[in-house]
Amino acid sequence: MKTKIVQSITVGEFYSRHKDELELSLVGEEYGFDEPIREPAPNRPGLALAGFFTYFAKKRVQVLGNSELSYLRKLDDRTRAKRFEAFCKQRPPCLILARSHPFPPELIDLAREHQIPLFGSPMVTMKFLNLATRCLESDFASTTTMHGVMVDYRGIGILLMGKSGAGKSETAIGMLEKGAALVADDMVHIQSLGGELIASSPELSRGYIEMRGIGIINVANLYGLSAIRPQKRLDLIITLKSQADLNEVDRLGIRRKTYPILDLKIPNVEIPVAPGRDTARLVSVAALDLQLRKLGYDMADEFNQRLLAKMNPDLKDRP
Repeated sequence: MKTKIVQSITVGEFYSRHKDELELSLVGEEYGFDEPIREPAPNRPGLALAGFFTYFAKKRVQVLGNSELSYLRKLDDRTRAKRFEAFCKQRPPCLILARSHPFPPELIDLAREHQIPLFGSPMVTMKFLNLATRCLESDFASTTTMHGVMVDYRGIGILLMGKSGAGKSETAIGMLEKGAALVADDMVHIQSLGGELIASSPELSRGYIEMRGIGIINVANLYGLSAIRPQKRLDLIITLKSQADLNEVDRLGIRRKTYPILDLKIPNVEIPVAPGRDTARLVSVAALDLQLRKLGYDMADEFNQRLLAKMNPDLKDRP
């Protein structure tokens, strides 16, 4: 499992990836596209345009809306040029004008002089800021790739793991026949976004699964388009183990295991694979058990409490 941590992206990468989604258009000439964006959030430089640069987030994408442009227009020409030049000397990576506002020509000249690229967008400022934040968080998200099969079963994202030949693909097919949807097979890309892990598939292999002895299967052709998900939050890891490990698996489920991925701990259930066992059904039961625990009902703990009460009747009277 290799982890990729993104420290920065260039202005050119940001523009090429998100120009359609953010409705970006280049204002003036193309320059400064190699400048790095080092923080995953946009910034509105209100105080910076007034000449106050303490705590100015100059490593971020700068966004101007109605307030900033109205303020600049109310300044006299000399003061406006002086303030904007001081702002440009801070070397922000780029400047974006929301609501398709026209930018004063003299300020365009100053931006070109300092090689700060300008972009425009017709979007409302707050909508643009929210969408740009999500785009940048995705660009800066820590990522890793894991070997397994990812499925979505009744809203629970399940990653099937195990050694080669453990039966991951066969179990996934069994899950699809129970109404699950395939997210990824073999190579599972995982991103850490907003405290959650989001799993997806490489575009080339999306919608396909490999079955030993049969070959590559197009899931949509067999089970319909509803059997495919482009991405899904990772909620549960199922580790398929060999029959020889049967005695090493927790039988009561009281001791909850977790699997660390990108500094987050994901619930991990170990299921032994043996001839005659319906592994897909066991995985579906584990998923439903996780749903109940998220709602506050723990079946294993309930049984444990009943067992303790049976062993010590005095516990029944305790609150």
